[in-house]
Amino acid sequence: MAKQMADPELTSDRLLFTPLSVADAEEMVHVLSAKTLYTFTGGSPPTLDELRARYARQAIGRSPDGSQEWRNWILRTGPDAQAIGYVQATIMDNGRRAEVAWVIGAPWQGRGYASEAARALIAWLRTTGVTTVQAHIHPAHTASATVARNAGLLPTVQLDDGEQLWQHTFGQTPRPPTRPR
Repeated sequence: MAKQMADPELTSDRLLFTPLSVADAEEMVHVLSAKTLYTFTGGSPPTLDELRARYARQAIGRSPDGSQEWRNWILRTGPDAQAIGYVQATIMDNGRRAEVAWVIGAPWQGRGYASEAARALIAWLRTTGVTTVQAHIHPAHTASATVARNAGLLPTVQLDDGEQLWQHTFGQTPRPPTRPR
């Protein structure tokens, strides 16, 4: 895999994507504090020390074996650039495939931020040479499924650890999933 470049600062209509740093943990621990954020993913809100340790690992930008690039941004809005969530992409298969995820803090949900962020992230990934974008979403998580659909991903019939694979391949016309007979 090629040497990873620093994550660029990205923008969308209402959001600023700032590359993740350990210093973001103090602000993000509050953004990620609602227990409802973990209904479908499991776990619980991280402590400040847990989040600092996680961000220290993620900010390295690659897996220990070098097979994955880790791209992470804090989502900010408003004149004060308040953190409201994050997006991330794990880029694999020599830069051809990316697994994406998004989280918006509970106070900011329902305003279209996640869809806006996911669309901008996927558009950026396309410029890097990624050809396939995927997300794993719990089948009962209708809000996240809506975000995926708004970002151009479609559900497949594949389940991994109880989560449905959503996918889009650039250059292919999206088709609804078919069930094996």
